[in-house]
Amino acid sequence: MRDNSILRCWRALLGVLAGFFGVRSEAAREQDFKEGRALHFVVIGLLMAAGFVIFVIFLVRWALSLSGV
Repeated sequence: MRDNSILRCWRALLGVLAGFFGVRSEAAREQDFKEGRALHFVVIGLLMAAGFVIFVIFLVRWALSLSGV
């Protein structure tokens, strides 16, 4: 049972990654809705969005430090 949960989380992670890049097919998206748990997608999506925002903040700070501002 635990292996099935890990597999679901892994598939949710791949689904969210593909969604972030906009390369998820319609068939794969439908399969995610049928087999996946919404909580997995929400948590992974929020974590990835927060990670992206933090990455952009550090990137801007780094660029500003290079320009001398």
